Amino acid sequence: MMMKGWLFTKTNVPLTLVEKEIPKPAPGEVIIKTGACGICHSDVGVMRDEGWLTMMKLPVIMGHECAGTIIEVGKGVKDFKVGDRVAICPTGPSGKGAPGYLYDGGFGTHVVANALDLVRVPDNLTMAEAAMATDAGMTSYHAIFTIGKARKEMNVALIGIGGLGQVGLQALIASGFKNVYAVDVRDDAIALAKKLGAKEVVRNIKDLKDKNLDLVVDFAGFGVTTTEALETVVRNGTVVLVGMGRLEFKVNVTDFIVGQKRVLGSNGGDKEDIAAIYELISAGKLTPKLTIIKPSEIPDGILMLEQGKVQGRLVAVYEE
Repeated sequence: MMMKGWLFTKTNVPLTLVEKEIPKPAPGEVIIKTGACGICHSDVGVMRDEGWLTMMKLPVIMGHECAGTIIEVGKGVKDFKVGDRVAICPTGPSGKGAPGYLYDGGFGTHVVANALDLVRVPDNLTMAEAAMATDAGMTSYHAIFTIGKARKEMNVALIGIGGLGQVGLQALIASGFKNVYAVDVRDDAIALAKKLGAKEVVRNIKDLKDKNLDLVVDFAGFGVTTTEALETVVRNGTVVLVGMGRLEFKVNVTDFIVGQKRVLGSNGGDKEDIAAIYELISAGKLTPKLTIIKPSEIPDGILMLEQGKVQGRLVAVYEE
């Protein structure tokens, strides 16, 4: 059985559409026919920055936000069967690693995944919503609630109301948070944040200095955004860094130490985080803003994302 997918070989080299044999599932694995795959700024980073190569096994079909339908199960798989709608947790417990980085991912028509990394997709979710939640959903939820330990009485700001930020903002509002602020430089993102219920939306985190921010989650990670977030949070405040728009940032050491501030990294999440986002979507408490493209448009979609022309989460949909 053959599959097609967009193959990454080298930084700053265009993706190549290839056709190859679908590997047979090893014991404990399943073959998933891809229904949808999200595209995020880390995909832009992979294409442009050689620093990402240390996290990859090349060549590889990219795409780490995958959801689809099981078409074959390997020996020993007991919890899933052919026909099940599932998504892959890219930081799941199997140890196989993330699709699109260490093995062929969702920019291809089929993915071979370990059953331990799978999450069931509720019947009332689209494949696009299911795929989005495996990264934009999981990662935002994990950063805010697990790493950031957000509590309702806290003043919280989110930098970057894109794929992750808009989900995180909705999750906070749905959880009863009253003092949630948003930061973005794009007019469409500012409008979206206001629509979703942010208490105030600004273009620079420094404009929220008087809001006594306990927690800032930086979904952009463009260096200066993290530096300014640290300078803005209150004494003993926390900045959680999620975005990897730049792979380094500067620290005002005096302010950092005197203020006893914390900066924490947050990478991915777990299957429970994905399930929590699915529950919010299924219950109608969270409606992700999605931009849908065809799989044939994935290379152009990455360029659109790089140029800031995407609102919400960009998702390539194979089928519904």
